[in-house]
Formats: sequence, structure tokens, C-alpha cells
Amino acid sequence: MDNQGRQGMTLGDPGLKRVVVAGGTGLVGRPLVEALVAQGVQVTVLSRNPGSLSSPTGVLAHGWTGLSALLDGTDAVINLAGEGIAEERWSAPRKEAIRRSRTEATARLATAMGTCAHPPRALVNASAIGYYIPRNEVPIDELAPAGAGFLAEVCQAWEDAARTAEGLGVRVAILRIGVVLARGSGALPQMARPVRWFAGCKLGSGQQGLSWIHLDDLVAMLIEAAGNPDWRGVFNGTAPQPLSNEAFTRLIAQRLHRPLLPVPGPLTAIATKVLLGEMAEALLLQGAFVLPARAQAMGFTFRFPTAQAALEDLL
Repeated sequence: MDNQGRQGMTLGDPGLKRVVVAGGTGLVGRPLVEALVAQGVQVTVLSRNPGSLSSPTGVLAHGWTGLSALLDGTDAVINLAGEGIAEERWSAPRKEAIRRSRTEATARLATAMGTCAHPPRALVNASAIGYYIPRNEVPIDELAPAGAGFLAEVCQAWEDAARTAEGLGVRVAILRIGVVLARGSGALPQMARPVRWFAGCKLGSGQQGLSWIHLDDLVAMLIEAAGNPDWRGVFNGTAPQPLSNEAFTRLIAQRLHRPLLPVPGPLTAIATKVLLGEMAEALLLQGAFVLPARAQAMGFTFRFPTAQAALEDLL
């Protein structure tokens, strides 16, 4: 995240002095750490290889041992740790790695909190909108039921591991995060690339929901959840105006001044499944229109509430 992005965030004083970030080197973690440091927060990043970690000045790196002493008395732990969902095809070993990387990291944090003389005041834990049943057209909020299948099961187990910290008196806020839009990395460059090369088209029916959030807004939401004692329970980390896959792709095409190809939906669905296997259905050909109802009820202000505004900033 650049300085302009940080300055544009609608952040008040979060009241945070010491924060531990797990998963602090990824797409979301790195700009989150930078934003916390810019607010004068002392940040420690958990890493499996702390000696090789390249972090902003003043950020401490710590391994996953000796967690009790590290977490004792901290204001918040923000847990983003987990293997990338879309980095490889979903073989059985890959799916197990995705599941274990999330549930085991969260369980280790909660267990360490239980041995602290003064447990952290808050745990902000990532989850994903893969928790929900895929539903076209009908918007859903945090009260919607869980779905079935691999992603939904991973999210439920992930969230259950985080909730064990509540028994220690730790305030737990869980963010079910949508597709994170960022400049130069993440999903957006992959979605824009075929459009740039005059090969853009809808995927499948194109009517599946695409619930997204600008990286800057997600970072702001994570910090708000860490510092605001009223943020407790589940929150959707999505922008207030989700779109269909087709509508979002058309906005990319308009922004890049490119046409879209009128490829029949069944052909793109078959091609996507051949290329990505099981992952295609779960991540691209199904979706839901997920609303950030609780964040808005708490007064959270989005800098990029519409996809058009986000794409104008990022593309």
C-alpha cells in the first residue's frame, strides 16, 4: 500500500499500542503492518523463518515458539495465517495443507493465550466468504447459513478454532473476507489480463456473485476490528456493492477500453474446469452477493464502496 492509500483510510485512533500479526507478509498482511506502524503501533510479525523476514523499520519478527511470552499483555492479535487458496490445483494433499495451515495456526495462538498471565484483549481472525452457500441474485449478510463442501468446511473449522479464545475472556472478531482487489497482485491482475489482451469474457453463466473489497478498505476494517471493543463476532469483509461476474468483467473492460468476447457460458465453464479442476467451481463458477451489514451498522466507512471506484483507483 502506498502513502496515498494510507492517507485515504477513514481511521480514527484505534487505541492500539502492541499488536501481533500472523501472516504479516502476504497480500493483506504487509500493507496491514505498514498501516499499523504508520499509526505508531509496535508490531511483531509471526513467521516460520523470522531471520529472513524483510519488514518495515521497527517491526519485530518472531518465530512460532515461545508464543505465551510474546502474546502476554498485547492489545490484539490479527491472524491472517494460511496457505494460499488459489496458488495450486486442489489435490488431496493441497486441500489438507490449506485446512491445516489455518486451523492449526489459529489453535496454536488460542492455546498460547490460555497460558498468558494477561491474554490479549482481542483476536481478529480471518475467514472467508466461502463459508456461505453460493446464491445468485439474493444478497446475504452475516446471518446466512453455512454452505457445504471444502471451502465451507475449512471456514467453519477455522472460525471454531478462533472462538476457543472467547473462553479466556479474549474478544474475538472474525472477518469473512471476499475477493481482495489490489494493484499488481492478488486476483485483480489475473482477472484483468485476458481483458487487456482482447480475450475477456464472462465465466460460466456470469450471474454468479462476486463479492470483493479494496485492499485499503480491508486493512482499515482489520485495524478497526482490532481496536474497537464493540467489534465482536462475525463481520463480512466485503464492499457494500457486490456484482455478478459478468457485470464486474464489463467494468474492467470499460476501464481498460477493451471489448468483451461473446463466448457462450458453457464453453467458458468447461475450459475453466479443465484448467483448474475442482477449484474452478468453488472459486469462479459459483458465488454469492455478500453484504457487510454488521460493519456498516457499526459505522464503518468504505473509501471504495463501488467496484467502479475501486477499479478507477487500481487499474
